[in-house]
Amino acid sequence: MKPVFVINGFLESGKTEFINYTLAQPYFQTKGRTLLIVCEEGEVEYSKELLFKSKTDLVVLEDRDDFTPDKLLSYEKEFKPERIIIEWNGMWNYKEISLPQGWSIEQQITTIDASTFVNYYTNMRSLLAEMLRNSEMIIFNRCDDHIDELPSFKRNIKAVNQSADIIFEGRDGEITTIFEDDLPFDLNAPVIELDNQGYGIWYIDSLDNVDRYVGKTISFTAMCLIPPEFPKGYFVPGRMAMTCCADDMAFLGFACKYDKAASLKDRQWIRITARVDKEYFEDYQGVGPVLKAISIENTAKPKDDIISFS
Repeated sequence: MKPVFVINGFLESGKTEFINYTLAQPYFQTKGRTLLIVCEEGEVEYSKELLFKSKTDLVVLEDRDDFTPDKLLSYEKEFKPERIIIEWNGMWNYKEISLPQGWSIEQQITTIDASTFVNYYTNMRSLLAEMLRNSEMIIFNRCDDHIDELPSFKRNIKAVNQSADIIFEGRDGEITTIFEDDLPFDLNAPVIELDNQGYGIWYIDSLDNVDRYVGKTISFTAMCLIPPEFPKGYFVPGRMAMTCCADDMAFLGFACKYDKAASLKDRQWIRITARVDKEYFEDYQGVGPVLKAISIENTAKPKDDIISFS
């Protein structure tokens, strides 16, 4: 299989800078040649010296109709690369990417300009979501003037791709300490009451910072999900969320231990109070948040039953 590395992002989001940096690293000076397929040209260019030194052959495909398996295969035959890097055009729907047989996406990375994120997230959310959905790493550039907005940026990304590594870059390097005080609920309350917004923020934050919730008691309105493969005595209380558009929904919830779980019905609405623990759970394929139900009461379906991350 021919390994393919896809770098996503809208114009001027930092794709070329990232690829330039990667090509210049000592670890990239590996055996064989690299084919770099650029689908749009921005202000930053690739130097001939760097391309020569890194044994990289550059081709430009600015017409979407030219990005076909046959065309790509012709480049493979011409340049005989060991690996392929694709700088994808953000205005092309990533869902429609089609690669030749024998080409396998090894890694997908999305770059984002923090100064334009809100505009693209508001007006081109479906295009952005397709780029984000399967990205292993998402890099926000030019973050210095948007520190206060970064927590909401992270939640918007996590709503689409829960497993991605998200990196915020400023003038002095990576920004890491920005999320400690950005919670719309009191962590020290005897019972943390979660409304619609609070539940979404708690869920996303728990994916990265479960330790801050271990031992805490939470309460929220939830829909029951009863996965048939779950062990006896467990179910999933959670909420449906709109991650990018009305047609793109996801159920957000963690496993919950409840001795009367067998009495619950799938899609039943409840008000649950539970303690948050952290333990190994087979469906997580690792350690993660597991709720321990303290009390459960039947309740009506809420008027706003869908959580939005807009």
